[in-house]
Amino acid sequence: MTHIFDELVEKQRAADQAHSRVEELRHSYGPPTQQGGWTGQQTSTYETAWRAWRDLDREAQSSVTEYAKESGKPRNEIEADVRQTVGRSRR
Repeated sequence: MTHIFDELVEKQRAADQAHSRVEELRHSYGPPTQQGGWTGQQTSTYETAWRAWRDLDREAQSSVTEYAKESGKPRNEIEADVRQTVGRSRR
């Protein structure tokens, strides 16, 4: 599967957004062991968000690896370029 750089950026953005959602839920719900823990709905919501983040991040990382192999460039350079581009677009 051939990837273009813009696709890598979009996949990283999606993974970052999913991670932000997980962090928001952690902040909102507090520690799961605090005062009786989370409700069943909170646990389900958090686990769903966590799985989405994990899956999106895995896909982004896999695509970076594949792109690096296809382009003949070092993986760490591709990843740094992707993160730099994602970071620039947030400003």
